[in-house]
Amino acid sequence: MKTTNAIICALACALLAACETPKVTQEEMRGANFGPAPVHWKQEIQSYLKLRLRDPANAVIDFRTEPRQMYQKQVGLDPQHHGWAVCVVVRDRNARGAWGDPYPVTVFIRDEKIVHVNNGPDDFGPVGPAYARRQCKELGAKDVP
Repeated sequence: MKTTNAIICALACALLAACETPKVTQEEMRGANFGPAPVHWKQEIQSYLKLRLRDPANAVIDFRTEPRQMYQKQVGLDPQHHGWAVCVVVRDRNARGAWGDPYPVTVFIRDEKIVHVNNGPDDFGPVGPAYARRQCKELGAKDVP
């Protein structure tokens, strides 16, 4: 039993360590094609979320930042992503129908399309929330849950 707990603990630590992404270099930022700044980003994000939320008509979608260029390096099995990133805080109902806690979501947009989401409603595991919190802070969002 102690061996199993030790293995589980080691795996959990490894997963959390993978959340820390290496710093992005100026060269990587210059080499990425971010495309033009998105115009209809709020509508695109709302459409994406409403398809995935439990109670889309009543869920709270709080846009905390405007789009900014962001580059997420590849870490472990997570591929590299880049685009115009937006921090959104979402509050939706949980599986029991009660209001859940608000949670941060980072959305990457390129050419008016969502290309990647960290910690979306259908994202499970410890990595997405860690990325979203850190990226929301990098984007300048205040009071991120």
